[in-house]
Amino acid sequence: MRLRVRPAVRRTRILVALVWLLVVPWHPGHADPSRYGMDGGQKYSPLTDITPENVHSLEPAWRYHSGDLGEGFRNREYSFQATPVYRDGVLYVSTSGGLAIALDATTGKERWRFDAQIPRDIWYSEHASRGVTLWHDPDGRVGVACADTVFLPTRVGVLVALDASTGEPCPAFGVDGRVDLRASALPPESDVQLEPGEYGVTSPPVVFESMVIVGSAVGDNRAVALERGVVRALDARTGREVWRFDPVPRRADDPAYASWSVEGARRTGAANAWAPLSVDAALGLVFVPTSSPSPDFYGGMRPGDNRYANSIVALEARTGRVAWHQQLVHHDVWDYDVPAQPVLTEIVRDGARVPAVLVGTKTGMLFTFRRDNGEPLHGMEERPVPASDVPGEVLSPTQPFSRLPAVADQRRLTPDDAFGIVLFDKWACRRILREYRSEGLFTPPSIKGSILNPGWAGGVNWGGVAVDAGRQVAVVNVIQGPGLVRLIPRDELDDLMDSGELEDWEVARQAGTPYAMARRLFLSPLGLPCTPPPWGKLVAVDLTAAKILWDVPLGTVRDLAPAVVPNFAWGVPGIGGPLVTASGLIFIGAAGEFVFRAYAVDDGRELWRAELPTSANATPTTYQVDGVQYVVVAVGGHGGLGLPRGDVVMAWRLPATR
Repeated sequence: MRLRVRPAVRRTRILVALVWLLVVPWHPGHADPSRYGMDGGQKYSPLTDITPENVHSLEPAWRYHSGDLGEGFRNREYSFQATPVYRDGVLYVSTSGGLAIALDATTGKERWRFDAQIPRDIWYSEHASRGVTLWHDPDGRVGVACADTVFLPTRVGVLVALDASTGEPCPAFGVDGRVDLRASALPPESDVQLEPGEYGVTSPPVVFESMVIVGSAVGDNRAVALERGVVRALDARTGREVWRFDPVPRRADDPAYASWSVEGARRTGAANAWAPLSVDAALGLVFVPTSSPSPDFYGGMRPGDNRYANSIVALEARTGRVAWHQQLVHHDVWDYDVPAQPVLTEIVRDGARVPAVLVGTKTGMLFTFRRDNGEPLHGMEERPVPASDVPGEVLSPTQPFSRLPAVADQRRLTPDDAFGIVLFDKWACRRILREYRSEGLFTPPSIKGSILNPGWAGGVNWGGVAVDAGRQVAVVNVIQGPGLVRLIPRDELDDLMDSGELEDWEVARQAGTPYAMARRLFLSPLGLPCTPPPWGKLVAVDLTAAKILWDVPLGTVRDLAPAVVPNFAWGVPGIGGPLVTASGLIFIGAAGEFVFRAYAVDDGRELWRAELPTSANATPTTYQVDGVQYVVVAVGGHGGLGLPRGDVVMAWRLPATR
């Protein structure tokens, strides 16, 4: 266990936690659709109008087309991944093209739209915008501009503040309603060049009191020295920076500094929080999921464990100081970011409800900690892992493992695991399984090639975990697809590129290291995963018993696989998360298939499905207007999965009764 709690903070946290338990009792009906992921990222709604008994009667309520299909943008991965947020009869949503849109929540009619006019002629390292954030100014007056504010993050690293009533920029925020985060992310006196499209904000920020707190998305694998992954708190009215936290410690008096080399801490960038953050207003803590330091797949230039990277970090919301942290991957060389919003919930331990934070990881593990001090609730342990055979690389001899059961396959893969629907397909997979290094979870990247299981997409990705605290059940969308990675000595890269050997690989230069990187999904010549299905699944975990309650394949291959492949329910990869309701339902798209589904929380039975114009790689939401419950999801496809792009927000409700 690697836990750091500053002594001066420990006693205060204990007292605040006792007050929290006394004055903020757990209530299963507390949820707020005006916040991304509901309260604390639980993706849980107390609404019960739609039930397992009547969900089959759901009918379309409305659909809205934004018109943003990514025309003119260079990225083929472009997709619409936002989760709308709801307040006072209005839905607010963003698009990857820099639009913020307000919709009537009962009809889908557009009330206003704002275009941030981000450039289309540059290459973006990230292609998503997962939503906007709402903030009510406690000092604002009714009818005064920006008393209610919409914060729109953009892929160019500019945060925009808009009047929630009109969509007009808030003139007091930054310059004409905008704060440019890019230049201040560069290290001082550095040779790092800001590359357009490589630094942005893809997840909605969070608000605490009169501050808006925002992370960033930094383009991976370009070099050792990159933009810094700072988390900033800005004054919500003016945009003035209140505090900042850098996940790479730069000062010798920081407790985490000892886990870095001096040169590594000086030069390394990233370790950024690209996934959504969570806030506990009662404890005054903001929970930050951090990613890998730069570059992802070779760490020889940054020896040590590299804390606070790949960690859950609890910051004091008013100051930005570290209250506690737990590192979940030491010295990451697998791109095993902490990819999902930390979930603030209550977990029953020894008959008592404990305020907890639950974290899903790309390794396929779920970790749980006390919110006030970071103490593991289900336990974690350090286990030996394979060593690297790459010159210059020194890995941690152990890695943290959760004592909760893994939700994804972490096995060592052998030639006997090769999958294919025809012999040549299976033989091609078997050849790679013979030649590449494969030792299960935490197999290091190598020059000859390694199989990462899970791959860098997860396990768990940004869709994260939904928690029904009343039932003590966590529900997670799991990607079940290994990846291949090769480290290429720099003097061999040009010849390999010219030969065409890397034609189907994603190649990154990793400047400042001896090695370039090439990676791709472990797919057969027919484009199917080389390992047996399911390739995507929905998993429920009993948090009291610490066991898998059930798991079911999520989706069929009909919209993803070649036409020669039968339409089997093998489960398919996708991104996005589940939504759980108090009535016992799970709503989810989040698969490479044109279907939106409802499942039963208790046993994983599919209860309802709706056909879509493309895939819904987003997390749904639900809300109630005039006694009617609506379920809404963004249907945007995914260019990176070869699925058609979409621009649709779709809503369902039960039939109107007379």
